[in-house]
Amino acid sequence: MKTRNSISKMLAAVALLALSVPVPAFSAMKNMSNEHGQMMEMGNMDKMDDMMDMCIEHSAKMGLTDDQIMEMKPMHREMQKAQVRYKADLKVAEIELMEIMDVKDFDMEKAGIAVKKIAEIKTAHKLEMLKNMKKMRTILTDEQFEKMKVMMPMKMSEKKPVMKMHKKQK
Repeated sequence: MKTRNSISKMLAAVALLALSVPVPAFSAMKNMSNEHGQMMEMGNMDKMDDMMDMCIEHSAKMGLTDDQIMEMKPMHREMQKAQVRYKADLKVAEIELMEIMDVKDFDMEKAGIAVKKIAEIKTAHKLEMLKNMKKMRTILTDEQFEKMKVMMPMKMSEKKPVMKMHKKQK
């Protein structure tokens, strides 16, 4: 019982720390609406791999040439490797934060540094995904890009339906 209570307090403290860290300025892009729809939202940067899969999977519908596909495949593999590294680095940084917070009177300075490290890992990953997205889009013609924009939201909605939360009326 004592362990469960301790874990609950630790999780609450982690949540408070994570929510109190300033978010990088470019994260405001998430709320901006633009012509690229869901693809440009920062929350969907991790879906870059899905975009590559979709392009390769539907290459005939998009009109991709063999050369374009061959150029995309190595990029796709590198992105998959980067995603695995990102998840591992993020998990390690989160564990390090939990280690700092393991004591009752933990060092706020060390905890703050750990939280900033987590933010830096996320920021670096998102910037890398943006760079990869830009590079991948240069392979596509304008017509192929338009086809991809139409196909991608459909592909994403097949995987996870959007859930809307409703506030209870009192």
